[in-house]
Amino acid sequence: MSELEEEYRLDYFEEEDFVRKECTECGDFFWTRDEDRRTCGEPPCEDYQFIDNAGFDGEYSLEEMREAFLSFFEDQDHERIDPYPVAANRWRDDVLLTQASIYDFQPLVTSGQTPPPANPLTISQPCIRMQDIDNVGKTGRHTMAFEMMAHHAFNAREDLEDPDQYAYQGEVYWKDETVEYCDKFFESMGADPEEITYIEDPWVGGGNAGPAIEVIYRGAELATLVFMSMEQDPDGEYEMKDGNRYSKMDTYVVDTGYGLERWTWVSQGTPTVYEAVYPEMIAFLKDNAGVEHTEEEAQLVHRSSKLAGHMDIDEAEDMEAARDNIARELDVSTADLEALLEPLEDIYAIADHCRTLAYMLGDGIVPSNVGTGYLARMVLRRTKRLCDNVGVDAPLDELVDMQAERLGYENRDTVRDIVRTEIEKYRETLEQGGRRVERLAKRYAEEGEPIPTEELVELYDSHGIQPDMVEEIAADFGTGVDVPDDFYSLVASRHDSGQPFEEETEDEDRFDDLPATDRHYYEDQFGTDFEAVVLDVFEREGEGAGDGDASEGEPVYDVVLDQTMFYPEGGGQPADRGALTTDDTTVQVEDVQIRDGVILHRTDEPVGKGDIVRGNIDVERRRRLMRHHTATHIVIHAAREVLGEHVRQAGAQKGIDSSRIDVRHYERIDRETRDEIERVANEIVMENTSVQQEWPNRHEAEEEYGFDLYQGGIPAGKNIRLIHVAEDVQACGGTHVRRTGDVGTIKILNTERVQDGVERITFAAGEAAVEATQRTEAALADAAEILDVVPAEVPETAERFFEEWKARGKQIEDLKEQLAEARASGGAAGEEVEVGDATAVVQRLDADMDELRATANALVEEGKIAVIGSGADGAQFVVAVPEGVGVNAGEVVGELARKVGGGGGGPPDFAQGGGPDGAKLDDALEDAPEVLRQVRNA
Repeated sequence: MSELEEEYRLDYFEEEDFVRKECTECGDFFWTRDEDRRTCGEPPCEDYQFIDNAGFDGEYSLEEMREAFLSFFEDQDHERIDPYPVAANRWRDDVLLTQASIYDFQPLVTSGQTPPPANPLTISQPCIRMQDIDNVGKTGRHTMAFEMMAHHAFNAREDLEDPDQYAYQGEVYWKDETVEYCDKFFESMGADPEEITYIEDPWVGGGNAGPAIEVIYRGAELATLVFMSMEQDPDGEYEMKDGNRYSKMDTYVVDTGYGLERWTWVSQGTPTVYEAVYPEMIAFLKDNAGVEHTEEEAQLVHRSSKLAGHMDIDEAEDMEAARDNIARELDVSTADLEALLEPLEDIYAIADHCRTLAYMLGDGIVPSNVGTGYLARMVLRRTKRLCDNVGVDAPLDELVDMQAERLGYENRDTVRDIVRTEIEKYRETLEQGGRRVERLAKRYAEEGEPIPTEELVELYDSHGIQPDMVEEIAADFGTGVDVPDDFYSLVASRHDSGQPFEEETEDEDRFDDLPATDRHYYEDQFGTDFEAVVLDVFEREGEGAGDGDASEGEPVYDVVLDQTMFYPEGGGQPADRGALTTDDTTVQVEDVQIRDGVILHRTDEPVGKGDIVRGNIDVERRRRLMRHHTATHIVIHAAREVLGEHVRQAGAQKGIDSSRIDVRHYERIDRETRDEIERVANEIVMENTSVQQEWPNRHEAEEEYGFDLYQGGIPAGKNIRLIHVAEDVQACGGTHVRRTGDVGTIKILNTERVQDGVERITFAAGEAAVEATQRTEAALADAAEILDVVPAEVPETAERFFEEWKARGKQIEDLKEQLAEARASGGAAGEEVEVGDATAVVQRLDADMDELRATANALVEEGKIAVIGSGADGAQFVVAVPEGVGVNAGEVVGELARKVGGGGGGPPDFAQGGGPDGAKLDDALEDAPEVLRQVRNA
């Protein structure tokens, strides 16, 4: 802390007569205009002062507060920026959800690779923090969905030798101006400046750090001012609270966050944030669930809410202990307090969760079992369970729609459809998972142990089973459950992170001195030959992987040229193949990759550094890939037309004979829907519109087309390449045909679900579509010839044959059962022996297992023990035992099977098994009576 002390000694603090103090309660340093202040002002050092004592000149709704903030900073020469989606993985690949406004500008803007959309700027960014899910409803202040109002400035040191290395230059403003803006905004709202405290709280995160200030007003933290200016460096000047050392960066960023909900809450002075943020919905839910309070109960709730504001599952060692403390403070029993508060807390959480779902589903997140889809499903299922607990009987899709309407989403019909579909899936999952819970509960009850947290998390992860449901079932079996207070945070932490794209890093420094390759495949996508100079050649060991690669251990060569027309693998499009020719030799190009702008042509033989080579591309391969890549754009556009605007690409792979695209969708794609997608796709092909490319400013492109641009990945740079195919616009680095008609035709070969919430569409384009159709027609013709009908009659004939086959199979089964009953009643070829009070029939019947089982079941129906052996395939046994007879069928089978060199077993009433030594079958059956008696007496 002492190393950063000077960072907080601002000219503005001195000019405005602030004093620096140390909090007498927590020891933190803070700045204040009140010379008599002793504490920092933040709970628990000080109670909330704004409840029933609103902190500003007037009461504000969310919408009014948002507009007041944005307008204030527009008046301070900041440009207002539209908010980004809550799904941050639309423009970055290292996180899933947007958790702060600075996420909008990471990593490309904050690193200086790309300029910001404006500088300075102001924004009110919807965010979702899954780690707060367990606090929602209980603490009075936590919301999982919230808006972070912010203003940002992006600066670069002015003494840099090469200022053009970053996308922005010079300083816009820094710490003094940031604190002054904060002060002035408080003043514009009518706040008393004497009551504001600025707490020193250095920030660390993601390898960066910097001084930061928490802004407290009447006990509420209303803003955080972060000055991102350091990067991790083992030799750095500053040691931060994470124990690592940091040094100053070339770029430095003003990163502020003003909680819209908190500001709205303080303006109204309600007991909790929920009444300020969700007043209409809370009133509706309370009425629907029949939650009513007497005047005395309402007063108790009011007093409790003030104290609950100090609770935090992350900080309270035990939620029950925290609740006990509040109950003592209010002079009521903990049980009475919980009975009063828990329904209300559920209602608070339902309102917040519905807003979260509206953001998620409204921004196009489709529930699934991975990534953002998993998080959406988790919130939805928890919300449904909360509704059931508290007695809210309004359909969940209507509740989510109430929030989606307030937020202004236009895809509300799709949102409601998704919710209804998910609720039905949840019911099916609960039916399946409930049996799993019963087995677990029985097992742990027998062991005298509660069901552990690990099992609880796995039950939720795999089956969607909520903890309270597990508790109910466990109680029926006489055991308990370890449910941590932060259960849902634990579950979310399994999924609430992205998977950063990792490029090959081996020997990357070898390319440091090489210039970026001049790429001509964008200028002339139909060009197939060129001349170039060999800049360098790198030998490496072959890996034996890939089309045409050298065998493992044999050397291959990475040839770097000054320019090329070979397309490197990327965006799901395979690399070009071809050859490089010099005056002395021709080498085959087997793969093409790109590393930091340098294109590597992998060859089977070396060429000389400095040689002039002529490159020739495999024309047919390139053309087929171009058709398939353009067809991919057409198919996903057609899918969105048919299925809805929520459809987004989840992966793609282009090929020569076929391609596939994975799309996020909440239902299976049936044959009728598949045919409609194919029809729409081919309409686009037949329109023969031009396929255009452009290189606009990325921010202008995002503003015009949104983040659906990045279906196939997130490019870097100030300008990005856009491909226009009919009405579809995507950022794309692949090669394409000139007009949609050049695709020829598109044939969808198959649709399948590759994971829950993701449908795969496999298709062929151009010649590949014709070839695929011909293969299908040939297969149909072969089937027609076999069935001796014309092709049009194949489906009807196949169905008739199938039904006849099923009927004959059923008839055979019936005959087997009749035969088994006849054998049993006639005692044919079976030896009857007495086993205690029961009769056993020991019989050899050389038939298949179905007939053995039928015979055994028929004997059991007569009240007899059945021991049936067959020599049809080695030696097989079936043992069946009537209810109430003290013989374990599994033990008998195990003993008999051991005699023929095998094994087997099963439950006490029916078991089967066998072994390979058929010659010993009769000996084993002779021993069966003795085995039965031994097992009975054991």
